[in-house]
Amino acid sequence: MSRFLFLFFVILLPLSVFSGVTIQCNNAKYASRKLVFYSYSDPVSQQTNPVFTLETDGNGKASKTVEITTVKFVFCDFGIYRGLLFLESGQTITLKLPPVREKTFADEKNPYFKPVTFWFETENAPQLNNHVARFTARLNQLTDQYFDPLYFRQSKPYLDSLKIRIDKEFSAVKNEYFVLNKQLALKQVEVDAFRLKPESYATVFNDIKPVFWQFPAFTDLFEKAFSGLLSFDAKTVGGDNLKKAVNQGNTQALLDHLKKKYKVTGDAADLALLKMLHDAWYSGDFSKTQIQQMLKSTRFTGHQNPVIRQTAENISAKIGFLQTGSNAPVICLKNTEGQKICTSTTKGKYKYILFADTEMAVSREHLKYLSAVEQKFQKNLEIFIILRKTDQAALKKFFAENQVPGARLIDENGEFEKLYKIRSYPQCFLLDENHKVKLAPAKAPLDGFEQQFGTFLQNERIENLRKQGK
Repeated sequence: MSRFLFLFFVILLPLSVFSGVTIQCNNAKYASRKLVFYSYSDPVSQQTNPVFTLETDGNGKASKTVEITTVKFVFCDFGIYRGLLFLESGQTITLKLPPVREKTFADEKNPYFKPVTFWFETENAPQLNNHVARFTARLNQLTDQYFDPLYFRQSKPYLDSLKIRIDKEFSAVKNEYFVLNKQLALKQVEVDAFRLKPESYATVFNDIKPVFWQFPAFTDLFEKAFSGLLSFDAKTVGGDNLKKAVNQGNTQALLDHLKKKYKVTGDAADLALLKMLHDAWYSGDFSKTQIQQMLKSTRFTGHQNPVIRQTAENISAKIGFLQTGSNAPVICLKNTEGQKICTSTTKGKYKYILFADTEMAVSREHLKYLSAVEQKFQKNLEIFIILRKTDQAALKKFFAENQVPGARLIDENGEFEKLYKIRSYPQCFLLDENHKVKLAPAKAPLDGFEQQFGTFLQNERIENLRKQGK
């Protein structure tokens, strides 16, 4: 028995050795930093999941081993950058970090800030990341060089010339992930240059394995092909049938449309349909109830492809988040005095949740007006202010100089800012006594919350009286 166990572990040893990837860095400029790397849980909802964190020491050194079974795409936002990275099992990846460049004050306050995106290169060349980084740079160089004949004159000879040069220069790279990345990136150039309609190139997705679905080259082209497509098709000749199919929850009719017009088949058709339903929800052109029901149908929940099941589940969770009547995530944070407070602790009153940034003048003015809101509704309303981390001295000075009611909670790590998907300040929500969503968003103090909440209370009283009269 002991000999059997010994042989068993000997056989398994290579698998354990090569089932992970080690990521490391060494740059003194990045001393005592945290670089958090994320992945997308699916190619449609774009929900992010943390994968690993590089925590550098005082010398800027860090190392982390991550267990993976296949190539995985991750990204990291730091300073003004978004770094893209492929993780390959069995490899050690030593990152080359760019010069440190932090966001400016304007960048920090801009809800639509776009980071400088780049592919990480490694010191362990040749690796997949080095090939992709070099390819991306070369493709950008050539498209800039051929910009006029490609994008204005739509010259096919120039497109062919670009493809030939790329293929020749990277002919030695046989990695299947690189090859697919290259093919999809070149197809993107062709689609953009020649203004191709999705029906002329959507078949490219049919034979791509799900393992590739998270890769940027795939998601970029997929987004271009199917973004808002259901709303667009519903407004064309014969589009009434599509609207009817959605409003009846007829997934098969929608799949038939995809297969007939766009020639997408198999799992790619189901993924495309999920993308179309996702966008249709936000368009406001279709029955939201039916879209929700289709997403929860066995067509998706019982699908043999786990990525399809996960995508449908994530979309359902996304569109249901902070919908009226849903449970709002409980916020538990320390207040400005260091005491931990949760928004769910007290009962009996409505809860007004206000996310604010005291470094912004508009936030400060809204906060000042909260005293008028409290005076009018103190019997019915509890106020929670969720403060973005800022200079502590300035924060204390502001509250010392102004009588601002409510619990003042500091979102030290931006955890609840991300959870509630806050894009600008102030942003407000109204919850009921049981922490269920009533208004998302609610109006800010200076934008008419008094009137909004007063009308809301009146309507609630009328509805309660009506129910009592039955």
